[in-house]
Amino acid sequence: MITGTDLIEHGWPQGKAIGLALKAATQLRDRGMDEDEILRQLEKARITPAPEVDETLAPLAREWESIRAAEAVPADELRDEAIPYEVWGSGLIEQNTTAQMEGAMRLPVSVGGALMPDAHLGYGLPVGGVLATEGAVTPWAVGVDIACRMRLSVFEVSADLLDGRRDDLADVLLRNTNFGAGSKYKEGRRPEHEVLDDPAWGATSFVKGLKDTGRAQLGTSGSGNHFVEWGVFEALESEADEEFAFEPGRKYLALLSHSGSRGVGFKIANRYSKIAKQKHPKLHKSVADLAWLDLTSEEGEEYWISMNLAGRFASANHAVIHDKVAKALGEEVLAKVENHHNFCWREKWNDQETLVHRKGATPAGPGVMGVIPGSMGDPGYVVRGRGNEDSINSASHGAGRLMSRTRAFQSIPEERWRSYLADKGVTLIGGSVDEAPQAYKDIGTVVGLQGELVDLVGRFTPKIVRMDSGGKPRRRKKNR
Repeated sequence: MITGTDLIEHGWPQGKAIGLALKAATQLRDRGMDEDEILRQLEKARITPAPEVDETLAPLAREWESIRAAEAVPADELRDEAIPYEVWGSGLIEQNTTAQMEGAMRLPVSVGGALMPDAHLGYGLPVGGVLATEGAVTPWAVGVDIACRMRLSVFEVSADLLDGRRDDLADVLLRNTNFGAGSKYKEGRRPEHEVLDDPAWGATSFVKGLKDTGRAQLGTSGSGNHFVEWGVFEALESEADEEFAFEPGRKYLALLSHSGSRGVGFKIANRYSKIAKQKHPKLHKSVADLAWLDLTSEEGEEYWISMNLAGRFASANHAVIHDKVAKALGEEVLAKVENHHNFCWREKWNDQETLVHRKGATPAGPGVMGVIPGSMGDPGYVVRGRGNEDSINSASHGAGRLMSRTRAFQSIPEERWRSYLADKGVTLIGGSVDEAPQAYKDIGTVVGLQGELVDLVGRFTPKIVRMDSGGKPRRRKKNR
């Protein structure tokens, strides 16, 4: 019987190809082939495209195609210099973040970029970074929480309800939200939504295997900076958009949520970022996380379908949360606005068709509505895009972190952020010091730097905030 040593003597490299070859050899032997004929068939798979060989040899042929592609990749695929990109709020952005962005601007598939004033160091692409590419999608420039999303619902109810029924409203959040990295609903309590009937769940065997995760996590929120909160909405324009028109000066009860595609998006991101790295094994280690997939390749098409499904799932996730809370409140939603901020879009920019990755950045094309949140203790804003091409039609996705989570735990005393929330009249359910307002940049400064990018339509001020507590949800002492 043919062994791995035999194949190495014939010039085969150690690795996956030998394992696939031995598996194929066993199958060919069972079909009556002798050793010489098996070796001829294995060598044929080594040089022949997968569609042209026997199905037994197809996996081996595909592996050899990958090996040849890797060997054909130059040792350095990067441009000698970064292509130009625009920065808003450079004084708020650390040097390591701009260095990371410059690495992205050296990719051969990059055609443009921008940094928002909330930008900080991320994985692959900075959070607050915008990357436009030609013909290629970069999974890690989208991020691990695909389609992380904001949704604001405004009710035809006075914000005075927050004073008269604060405890009741807090209980509504406790009963109708579910937080945590692995949070899910048990059988019998799982909400329904038409997204579970989306035909894209059957597009690949991998995505099909994620449907049970989606079914269990629909209507749940993650950990970290994910939240669902009651607050006060007030219009800032006398003439707002028809679908989002409110009387300035009047204050409304509103619900704001922030979360993404949960385990579905996480698993998609991990799978296809690994595949992208396998496609570009010699990419310089400084930008290895930004490995890309050709959108016309099989893997690129699979990721695109999967990413868009994750986007629809994230939207459904918010819809379920808001519907449940609204039903418990017993009031109708007067208007809503929502947007992704970890996603990739096909967009025409600078007169060319591009793929625009917004890693923690808000779409801000002409007239496009969105939400830029602050922190658990500071206001966020409903915005309308101005379509600034220099920013690739983008704006910030929040205030942006001023310090890492580790540094926040080390340097912010609990009494300091509890006192801050008390002064702001915020009741916190769950949460931890790494999400304290002091861990974030000043939202007023960040928004003030974006007058060229967005118009401010309204302001949302949080009053009852629900977040993950890192364990079993518990009520915190009220901060009035």
